[in-house]
Amino acid sequence: MANVVITGANRGIGLELAKLFAARGDSVTGVCRETSDELEDIADQVISGIDLTNDESIDAVVAILEQLLEGPLDLLINNAGLFCNETLNDMNFDTIQQQLDINAIVPLKMACALLPYMATGSKIANITSRMGSLEDNTSGSYYGYRASKAALNAFGKSLAVDLKPKGIAVAQLHPGFVQTRMVGFNGDISPQEAAAGLAARIDELTLENTGGFWHSNGQALPW
Repeated sequence: MANVVITGANRGIGLELAKLFAARGDSVTGVCRETSDELEDIADQVISGIDLTNDESIDAVVAILEQLLEGPLDLLINNAGLFCNETLNDMNFDTIQQQLDINAIVPLKMACALLPYMATGSKIANITSRMGSLEDNTSGSYYGYRASKAALNAFGKSLAVDLKPKGIAVAQLHPGFVQTRMVGFNGDISPQEAAAGLAARIDELTLENTGGFWHSNGQALPW
């Protein structure tokens, strides 16, 4: 049984990941702003009322996990995110900053805060987006989202290098264009399909391939 912590676990991809790992018999802790009945039904622990952009909230999560965890934290899935669109004709620097904070800074803070509870063999999965790929950007716009996911990719790559000697592997994972509320349910695949692919990539993550940037279908993505 693995100890798994998932941020943004109350709906969408986060909820489906929580369901998947719980069904495996793992101990799942869901971290979220607002809980949901579905998450309460399947997670071993739910830490709700959490604003991860607030350092006090992160400290609260760490304090609770310190009491809850039996053994090391085996897997941290940084899934919580914010998606907005800024264009040259409709620029919003406030939403750009919010996305940088939630999509990039928060996952790094969570990794650093929970690192003392990890051990050799632990893993960190950052749920990113191919929209953070510079090479793949052929349509522009989405200034905050693209920049925040590119920053997350950079943070994750550095974490992979720095944590490899400690036996901790890190992956940047793009779930695909998923039918979630974040994109108005206009995706190509279901949250269940995305979660299954993400879990497969996490299972394949080792110290030999740590630091990679992959689609949930297994395709290596360009930076």
